[in-house]
Amino acid sequence: MTAADTSSGGIPAGAGLLDRERIIAKPGFNRWLVPPAALAIHLCIGMAYGFSVFWLPLSKSLGITASTACPDLTLVSALFTTTCDWRVADLGWIYTLFFVLLGSSAAMWGGWLERVGPRKAGVVSACCWCGGIIIAAFGVISHQLWIMWIGAGVVGGIGLGLGYISPVSTLIKWFPDRRGMATGMAIMGFGGGAMIGAPLANLLMNSFRTDTSVGVWQTFLVMAAIYFVFMIGGAFGYRIPPAGWRPEGWTPPAAKSTMITTKHVHLRDAHKTKQFWLIWAVLCLNVSAGIGVIGMASPMLQEIFAGSLIGLPDIGFAQLNAGQKASIATIAAGFAGLLSLFNIGGRFFWASLSDKIGRKNTYYTFFILGIVLYAAAPTLADIGNKALFVLAFGIILSMYGGGFATIPAYLADIFGTQFVGAIHGRLLTAWATAGIVGPVVVNYIREAQIAAGVAPGPALYTGTMYILACMLALGLIANAFVRPLSDKWFMSDDEVAAFQARSAAVNAGPTGSFGIGTGGLDVKAALAWAVVGIPLLWGVWVTLKATLALFG
Repeated sequence: MTAADTSSGGIPAGAGLLDRERIIAKPGFNRWLVPPAALAIHLCIGMAYGFSVFWLPLSKSLGITASTACPDLTLVSALFTTTCDWRVADLGWIYTLFFVLLGSSAAMWGGWLERVGPRKAGVVSACCWCGGIIIAAFGVISHQLWIMWIGAGVVGGIGLGLGYISPVSTLIKWFPDRRGMATGMAIMGFGGGAMIGAPLANLLMNSFRTDTSVGVWQTFLVMAAIYFVFMIGGAFGYRIPPAGWRPEGWTPPAAKSTMITTKHVHLRDAHKTKQFWLIWAVLCLNVSAGIGVIGMASPMLQEIFAGSLIGLPDIGFAQLNAGQKASIATIAAGFAGLLSLFNIGGRFFWASLSDKIGRKNTYYTFFILGIVLYAAAPTLADIGNKALFVLAFGIILSMYGGGFATIPAYLADIFGTQFVGAIHGRLLTAWATAGIVGPVVVNYIREAQIAAGVAPGPALYTGTMYILACMLALGLIANAFVRPLSDKWFMSDDEVAAFQARSAAVNAGPTGSFGIGTGGLDVKAALAWAVVGIPLLWGVWVTLKATLALFG
């Protein structure tokens, strides 16, 4: 079967509803339908970034108005206690598990995804992510932290990994003329998920809160149902281009940079190169510096600025009453959403900019500017300048998100596009590592400071900010050593042709557009973008409204 035959509607006998052969695009397909399908999944799994809105309510799930603390509680005993409220640091391990399992599952099943296609991976992702949240709800009901760890952290984390990488190689293939922009679109929704999910979760918790419940488990169940609908819709919206497809009238340009290869490195060899591990370190250090802050965004803002968030600058966090804490929690949820807005904007902005200035220079910008901002953050907190503090972390989070969006294009530049999806999956073990390092640095330094008698306030996070700046300095050094690969690592033309011939029968045809052009905003595309755009606009509106309250 040729590529042309396939694009004319030929589907191999026995191809299942989720199989790769079922989703090869036909003539007339609009490639701009694929980005909203990716966004539908990523906006849902991106709520992983917004889970910090649950930490303080869950730390009072027994006491309701105040935490039922047990002085002798350890991490192990916290997993099984039914009489003590959990500490924020104990809950923070769920956040760590998210990204450990995300990176691990992406590395383990990245090759599988390349074989079966993004639709099947998207469906499995929906089942794991939403199923994990449902399991976590039962953990809240029974007050068993280990159930929450397994549900949200492990099962949900696997769903995160599969959902995260499902559109990457697909969109790179659909947009060879705009590689950086494509990877920005592919994963910008992951950065924006908290912008929708955090205020939605806060709204639901307030609706479900009673004298005997903080409203978290009910919120989990409702959000899992909503997310499942959107994620299944996104999975069934995926299409892949026929082999050899190119946009109408587009031809691959001659390489303008020695940092961009036109050849391909096999998946089996990528991890043997020092460039892979240097880029691994670049991603790990950039992520470690940002991920811990995201995971503690809501509590951090509340503890640093406390009463000043509601016009009471002389009142510290410990002196606030229950009603005042509820008010600043709403504002802090808006802060988490605002960071999400910078995160999602940065993924598109920086990835698109990298098409102009190059991936390596983009990462230089991340590290140098990030070092300056982290080093300045304690001073901004001490002087109580909320506007500059929020702006600094907004820029930091834009570069954090931009790092994720730029890394697939960085890999494609160095290793070629043939295995970029699977190589990207393996590289995400850096995210798994950062998912441990970042939150541990932030959470446990905070716990150590509290144990040493430091009251909630700017001093609680000062040392942490300097450590995160040092991490970025190490990333700057790693990025400087990234160089183009030597020819010995690249597959020969014959090997590439042989691999493509083996991978699928449809690869035997000619190149061309096959009746699929560059696409545009037709009615179907407009509707698809509206489905993801309306929730995004709602998230932006809520975020901006909370921002006004933050600076009011």
